[in-house]
Amino acid sequence: MSAPKIEFDDNTYLLVLTGAGVSAESGIPTFRDAGGLWEKHRVEDVASPDGFRSDPALVWRFYSQRRSAARDCRPNAGHTAIAAVERRLGDRFLLATQNIDGLHTAAGSERVVEIHGNLYKSRCSMCDRPPFQDDEAYPEGHVPACGRCHERGQFAVLRPHIVWFGERLDPAHLQRVEAFMKKAATGRFVFLAVGTSGAVQPAAGFVDVANRLGATTWLVNADPPANASSFAHFAQGRSGEILPGLLGS
Repeated sequence: MSAPKIEFDDNTYLLVLTGAGVSAESGIPTFRDAGGLWEKHRVEDVASPDGFRSDPALVWRFYSQRRSAARDCRPNAGHTAIAAVERRLGDRFLLATQNIDGLHTAAGSERVVEIHGNLYKSRCSMCDRPPFQDDEAYPEGHVPACGRCHERGQFAVLRPHIVWFGERLDPAHLQRVEAFMKKAATGRFVFLAVGTSGAVQPAAGFVDVANRLGATTWLVNADPPANASSFAHFAQGRSGEILPGLLGS
């Protein structure tokens, strides 16, 4: 049996959704690897507004460790295959990623919506200062302060620019994906989810909308999810091994 392959023509639009499985193949650790715990702390302790209010130093220690670990990771063949198909399709391509590590950008992707934020950005927990690049791995016990608030005679701490549990996704990001889907429906629309179970939001919502708009839907994942039947095609395995052939890169 020949390996599956998506055929592209001058009328094809491709929306890609990526999740933790793609990053894991580059060595990015996930909570699932540790049974949902980090140093015996629950995920909610280090990735929620309540956790940050309770112990900002603990949260910053967690994200500083993640920044340090992610610096040594590099894009894998899955990342580069996605970047290659973007170069072929141009504006008929959009990548929405749940990953925060920046590896898609490092691989060359440009049309990227980071729906869960970016590990290397910070923002003020109080003022409206826009998120800014911040790849500092802060020493244990250090909680960075907002320089803009300090100039105004106020004190406020910075927080990682991450969408935490209990927080809403940025409406502008969802609107960008929705607008792309509507445009894609005017042509030959392909939706591809990679390295994500596809069973929770926003993945579940994306595939449902794509199906209603007449898209051809694909899922590439290490394991078959509960909602595999929502996808017309399912390829089981590592994204770094499957995507180069599937996308023709």
